[in-house]
Formats: sequence, C-alpha cells, structure tokens
Amino acid sequence: MIHTDANPSTVFFFDVDDTLLDNDRVAEDLKRYLANQVGGGSAARYWEIFEQLRTELGYADYLGALQRYRVERPRDPKLLAVSHFMINYPFANRLFPESLDAVEYARRLGRAVILTDGDVVFQPLKIDRSGLYEAFDGQVLICIHKELELDDVEARYPAAHYVMLDDKVRILAAIKEHWGTRVTTVFPRQGHYAHDTALVARYPKPDITLERIGELQNYSLEQILVAARK
Repeated sequence: MIHTDANPSTVFFFDVDDTLLDNDRVAEDLKRYLANQVGGGSAARYWEIFEQLRTELGYADYLGALQRYRVERPRDPKLLAVSHFMINYPFANRLFPESLDAVEYARRLGRAVILTDGDVVFQPLKIDRSGLYEAFDGQVLICIHKELELDDVEARYPAAHYVMLDDKVRILAAIKEHWGTRVTTVFPRQGHYAHDTALVARYPKPDITLERIGELQNYSLEQILVAARK
C-alpha cells in the first residue's frame, strides 16, 4: 500500500525485536527445537556461543552462532535441520498484537521507518518474512549499533522531529542525548530487557512508556511532540 506522508517533518523509527516482533518467543521456540534436535548439552553450548557473540557484536546473531557451533562440531548432520528451522521460521506469527496497526497509525502522522540492529542475513530475512518490509514500503535501516549511526540516519531521513520506539532504555537514552528535544523516546515495555527493572532504573525515564506497542494509537501527534520537551 502506498501512503502519502501526512507530516513528512516527523519520522517514526521502529525497532524490530521485542518492539514489533516477539523475539523472546522466537528464542524460546529455537531453544526447544535445539534441545530436541541436538540434545541438552549441545544446545547449551550453542547458547553459550550465542551469548559470547552477542557480547562481541552488540546484537543477536543466531546464524553467526550456528556457524561457530559448526566449527566445533563440523560433522554434526543435525546442524542442517537447525538451519532449516531458522530460515523457514514463521515470523509473521510472532508479531505483537496491533504492531501493524501502530505502524499504520504512525504513517498517518508522519513517515515510518525501521531502524534496528542486526546481522546482514538473518535480520533482513526476519523483516521480510514477518511482513514488516512490506508494511514499511521497504524503508528499512539495519545497523550494528544504531545509536552510533544517528548522523547517517539523519542524513538519510532529515526531519524536524524524530520519534524512536525501542524496548531498550539504554538505546533510548543514547538517542535522547544525541537529539535532545528533537526526539520523542517511546518505550514499549515488551520483552526481557524492558522487564529487567534493575536495568531500566539505570537510565533516564523515556518520554513515553507503553505497556504494549498498540498503545501508540492512544497518542495524538501533538502529545507525542510535546512529550519530548517535558
């Protein structure tokens, strides 16, 4: 569907994992599948590698972890089954309720763009297979650390005001520090990062907090803009 931006001077940036898509459930499904396919011990080793890689890269890289796991177990035929599971996962079934409604609402208020972190294979696949690529008319930016790429983001999407929706308060705080009152930070309390009260308490309170992504529709554009200056 082609949209005419109602207010091109405002750009809404949406994160993907645990903002629009329930990535915690994806991980739980993968954990169960791994345990069934390769056994508890081997599955535990995969998740150790996964966490090591996430620490190194700063984002979740499921296929990268599988590649490293393969180096340790090059003759394990079950790896192909795990790869098949990942590539063919029904991501559209894991979108949060009303996530597409929230995107549609944002597109009526301004311009909507995906701004997410991730690898260069699995994250684009996830965005495409979930239907998000189409929902955003292909307006997608995938970074290594988006909070460090804001000058480039601004050059690509110049606007008078930005709205950033993300489940990680650390990232929202960094973006707020960079753009100040030119950005409204919106915190959907979804996913394990958002419910880690000790982690959330370490950072300044976001401008708007939502219990679920669909609640974005309860805010007018004026309310969203004013929230940035509170």
